[in-house]
This record gives sequence, C-alpha cells and structure tokens, in this order.
Amino acid sequence: MSSYPVLHLRQEQRPYEHRAFSPDVVGKLVAAGYPVHVERSSTDPSYERIFKDQEYSDAGAKLVDTHTWTDADKGTLILGLKELPEEDFPLKNDHIQFSHCYKDQGGWEKVLGRFPRGGSTLYDLEFLVDEQGRRVSAFGYHAGFAGAALALKVWAWQLTHPASEPLPSVENFTSGRGYYLNEEELVQQIREDVAAGEKVAGRKPHAMILGALGRCGRGAADMFKRAGLTDENLTKWDLNETKDKQGPYKEIVDSDIFLNAIYLSDPIPPFVNQETLSSPDRKLTVVCDVSCDTSNPHNPIPIYNTLTTFTKPTLPVKVPSSELPLSVIAIDHLPSMMPREASDAFSQGLLESLLTLKDRDSAPVWKRAEDLFKKHVSRLPPGLQKKEV
Repeated sequence: MSSYPVLHLRQEQRPYEHRAFSPDVVGKLVAAGYPVHVERSSTDPSYERIFKDQEYSDAGAKLVDTHTWTDADKGTLILGLKELPEEDFPLKNDHIQFSHCYKDQGGWEKVLGRFPRGGSTLYDLEFLVDEQGRRVSAFGYHAGFAGAALALKVWAWQLTHPASEPLPSVENFTSGRGYYLNEEELVQQIREDVAAGEKVAGRKPHAMILGALGRCGRGAADMFKRAGLTDENLTKWDLNETKDKQGPYKEIVDSDIFLNAIYLSDPIPPFVNQETLSSPDRKLTVVCDVSCDTSNPHNPIPIYNTLTTFTKPTLPVKVPSSELPLSVIAIDHLPSMMPREASDAFSQGLLESLLTLKDRDSAPVWKRAEDLFKKHVSRLPPGLQKKEV
C-alpha cells in the first residue's frame, strides 16, 4: 500500500464531545498529499466541535455533510476519537478511533465484531504504541488535569452547599458551553473554589493520586499544584509505593480527595471498598476515577457501577452509619472539558504516525495495531470473525 488514502474526519456522536483532530494537523496531512474530507460540525451545542469548519477549509480539507462517513467510498479511512454509537451494521471501511473493546468491557464482542463482519480493520488509538510499547499519543495529561479540577470543585461544593445538593452540570460554570475556553479560565475558577472551601473547612484539601508518574497522574498533580495545594497537601503514589503491599489502602480514606490514574491491565485487589469506607476516621469525600474501568470485571474501585457525565458529574455513594458525604466522578471523556488544548496536544503527538498511513500495511505503529486487532478478533465467537457475504 503506497497510494494516499482519502481520510474522512467524522463528526463525533457523543454528547459533550467537542474534541477532534486539529486543523493544523489536517493541514499538514493535506500538504503531504492526503485528500482529507471533514464533516461539517453539528450545530447542536452539545455536539459542536471546538474547531470551526472554516479552520479546516483554510487548512485545505474538503468539507462534507455531517454523518456521511457511512457512505464513504471503499478504501476511505475513517478518523474519529470516541467510539461509534451502538448499532449493528457491519463497518466496511477501516477506522481509527478509541473503541474500548479489548479488555473484556461489557458488550465488547458486538463492538469489535462489526469490523470483521464488514471486512475492515480497527486501529484503536489506545493501542498505538512504539517499539518500547509506549503510547504514541494520549489524552491522559488533560484527563488528569480536568479530573483533578472537578474533584476540587466537588470538594468545595460539598462544604458550601447542603449535603443533598449535588454538583450541577458543567454548563453552569462555563456560560452554558459545557467546556472551558482555555486552561487559564479553568484554573482561575478552581482556585476560587478552593478558596471558598478553605474558608469553611479552615484548611486546604489533602489529595491522593494513584498512578502519579503516568501522563494522567502528572496532569492531575499539575492541576492540584496550580490550584494552590502544596506538597504537604498531596500524596503521590506509583508502582514503588504499591509493589510491597496490596489494597485496600488506608491512605485513600485518610485523604479528602482520591484520584485514580492507573492503567488497568491485570486483575488487582481493590484500592478502596465499602469496608474501608466505613472507617469512623474516614476523611474521603471525593473519588475521581479517571480510569473509568466501570465495566471491567477487575475494576479496582468497586464502590460504584455507573459512569457520570458533564450534565451529572457526580454519583453519591452511600456509606452505612456515616453522615460524611462521598461523591464519585467517573466521566470517560474528561479532556473534552478543555477541548482545544487537549485536541491540539493529542493531534500533534500522533502526526508522525498519521503521515505514514499510506504505508500502514508495513509502517510499524500501524502494523502492531493491526496485529493486535487480529488477535482480539480471534477471541470472538466464530460467527463474528468472518466477513458477511
């Protein structure tokens, strides 16, 4: 394969998903010889892309109607970020996207089976890795950054509002947009939240990060620091701190905020459970599970089983014999809360690999992704492994 395939950037179909491959990267793909079609952004504010259509047109892309990727010519490569809606028709063209179907998530067979049934390949963005097995590009930093911001906002909200009043939609804090225009807008608002909470509590919160050395953990630590927390207010754990002991960890319930930033690959004991939450000394009132392994049978935070959203950011957890509130944040697209910076960083990180798409049968990063796809297809029931006639 050495010809330049048409790249078709689809409109995202999940509410409050405003991210996309950036116009700057699209322009560089066009300059390299790739024809790029970009679906016009939805006019519905809940789905509106952070980048304007004109930005893509100015970059040399051809604008096409929204949701026309299903009728794209054979051989077109479909670009997207989040997984497709749960439908049943086979997928005839190759897709680049996050699909969340390689770790036995609920319904993974149906999600993955659509590709072999249509004779196509999935290049899962979560598993594009280099020779050392490291992610080529990821949203982890901005996921951790946004997750820490929301955790601080919830901590302050609990102190300044009645216990029965949950944090409202993110729209309430962003002039109805549902996202922040930039990083500075978010940081300034969270600093004000922390100050309001500190006025009631008489202290800043103590936060604990598990998975602190990864992209996500570093983003969370940066947000906590920029919001005014010092090293004394922050516990950062990674492999070294957990290699000689297993959860549940008392240190979690001794913190006001717990942020989970690990990448779950193998079964592990839970980090926190109802028994540890029942400690009379519990300080923990906010859990932000950035990893969101809700449907994974080995979820290390088995105190909830439902994802939260930007419209309903928290889920209350009942702890018997305790008046202290406990809220879980489990939003699986946190970087969309600051979509421009998150999209720019992710797209730039992926650019070098995207430029080799014309040779993806042999380019190492794409070949590894295809081999992994075939490995997981082999796990499907036989009826889902073959192309439908």
